[in-house]
Amino acid sequence: MPDTTGAAGLTVGQAAARLDVTVRALHHWDEIGLARPSLRTAGGYRLYTAADLERLHRVVVYREIGLGLDRIRAVLDDPATDVPAALRAQRAQVADRVERLQRLGAGLDRMIEAHERGLPLTVEEQAGIFGPDWDPEGPAKARARYGDTAQWRQYAERAASRTPEEWRAVTAATAALDGDLASAMEAGVAPGTPEADTLVERHRAVFAAYFPLTREMQVCLARTYESDPGFAAHYDTIRPGLASWFRRAVDASARSHGIDPDTATWR
Repeated sequence: MPDTTGAAGLTVGQAAARLDVTVRALHHWDEIGLARPSLRTAGGYRLYTAADLERLHRVVVYREIGLGLDRIRAVLDDPATDVPAALRAQRAQVADRVERLQRLGAGLDRMIEAHERGLPLTVEEQAGIFGPDWDPEGPAKARARYGDTAQWRQYAERAASRTPEEWRAVTAATAALDGDLASAMEAGVAPGTPEADTLVERHRAVFAAYFPLTREMQVCLARTYESDPGFAAHYDTIRPGLASWFRRAVDASARSHGIDPDTATWR
């Protein structure tokens, strides 16, 4: 650092501006004896000489790479301190921090993608996990419809951290539930029976992979399964009438928990 302080030195404010630190920081370093001004004006104001600024510059550099003030004092003043070893140790810590930040950045990228696209998986991964009939535009359509809801945000947070293997597990759990619903209907299980209620509870648990599903929300969702042509076709392909049977099972379970299905809302 060239000597441009002049014979009188720099005031605290001038030194702070030169080093891009706060006046408060300079006062603190003065108070703890880490970097004190060598001169004072007749009025008692601090003045930093060129040598003082050189020390301050080193303090700033060491602080920026993460050394604590006590460690900086040792590096500057303790002749027994192995400065290269101290700096290598700090460099290792910085490398670890950089790696953590890179992982955080990757996680943020996935979170952004999940919020914007609905599913942070490639088209090939989606086809391999969800099958050849999967519509890769489905998540984008869902975002257009539900993107401003709390449930979409909850879904995106789960989707962002889920691996392809975890998505396969979700898909397998859903397929197993669909099969068991069809088997129960075929076996003549009536809505409102313990067996049907167990399947309704299992549906809520499986669906929690996307977002928490309250009983009232489940009633609304079951209505959609029955009324929406796409959903109804999916369930009727598994077994004709399955969407209607499941809706009745959900309604019966809701009534047993004090919920009137006819007045249930998405909450």
